Amino acid sequence: MRYSAVSVIREALRGHKGWKPAWRKATPAPSYDVVIIGGGGGGLATAYYLAKNHNVGRIAVLEKGWLGNGNIGRNTTIIRSNYGLPGNTPFYELSMKLWEGLEQDINYNAMVSQRGVFNIYHSDPQRDAYARRGNTMRLHGVDAELLDREQLRREIPFLDYDNARFPVQGALVQRRGGTVRHDAVAWGYARAASDRGVDIIENCEVTGIIQENGVVMGVETTRGRIGARKLGIAVAGSSSLLANMAGFRLPIESHVLQAFVSEGLKPLIDNVITFGAGHFYISQSDKGGLVFGGDIDGYNSYAARGNLPTVEDVCEGGVALMPMIGRARLLRSWGGIMDMTMDGSPIIDFSPVKNLFINAGWCYGGFKAVPAMGYCFAHLIANEAPHKVAAAYRLDRFAEGKLIDEKGVGAQPNLH
Repeated sequence: MRYSAVSVIREALRGHKGWKPAWRKATPAPSYDVVIIGGGGGGLATAYYLAKNHNVGRIAVLEKGWLGNGNIGRNTTIIRSNYGLPGNTPFYELSMKLWEGLEQDINYNAMVSQRGVFNIYHSDPQRDAYARRGNTMRLHGVDAELLDREQLRREIPFLDYDNARFPVQGALVQRRGGTVRHDAVAWGYARAASDRGVDIIENCEVTGIIQENGVVMGVETTRGRIGARKLGIAVAGSSSLLANMAGFRLPIESHVLQAFVSEGLKPLIDNVITFGAGHFYISQSDKGGLVFGGDIDGYNSYAARGNLPTVEDVCEGGVALMPMIGRARLLRSWGGIMDMTMDGSPIIDFSPVKNLFINAGWCYGGFKAVPAMGYCFAHLIANEAPHKVAAAYRLDRFAEGKLIDEKGVGAQPNLH
């Protein structure tokens, strides 16, 4: 069934009795051409683009829990392409362009809201750094504006402009950035992939990777053995566990990243704001809650829960930037498991095992990258060659010293 205004009106007249499940509840077949481990944004997008762009026949997505249970449903929903290094800028701009056409492509309302991302700066050196990043963005065809204090005050009057400790001097703005409904991204890609014949298999945990003479042959799961000509790993914070099953190590650490939402408030923040004197970012959801986050918890963990010192640190950053939110009550928090590389940039590459491919190391950037990571990972699996905008995301760059170390994007070894 195709979603449209006509279908909504028709079903309203019929008592909404004609709606069908968004995707098929598939059972595992004995074997597939491609098996993707991980039913999050990266895995679902990869399966969709494999079916759509590369006409791969038999595809399965294996999810150990229910669809949307992982990081795709545990994030602050921000999308942007305001990156400044050659390896990152074209990739995230591709993702932004895919976001802009996503709803028409998959015929699903993902609630893409290009409300603008404002990166606040608080000192002259930080202004200069943002100016360099903005110039790089514009040279790559990405929109960027550098606002001074008075220009920013006219757009966002409620910031604390007069605090002597963190004086607000201006902001780097990307107007095309914004937010997307995270659950809708998972549901939309799942529906679109299922419509193209992809088997989405929930409650199917991978317990082993089958190899013969260094070549992947399939996986062992809680629902039996499943053969695969090619295997893709897209499991975020569990990437190191899957790599260990295959007999190699990844240069990543797994950390908890918490996110928070306040009680519902009247419309106040109509864009995304990031704090330049600390790690804090905030937007407001359509239900009125302030959605915000900050640093990772700082210790290795596979548990999707955080600690109170990080809650305090994140809230301190928010109150320093806009003291008015200090009276809002915190409604709930959640944690996603981040697979942090040491340069803060991802890995989309071959693995040491033939026909096994890796999509990992997304640090803080996984959600905003979902369309492009799926697009480029599908290209890698289908053509056995990296896509040109993801060519820098090689696994061996850490051994060769070709790091993509963009400050403020991801992990730094001295912080762990």
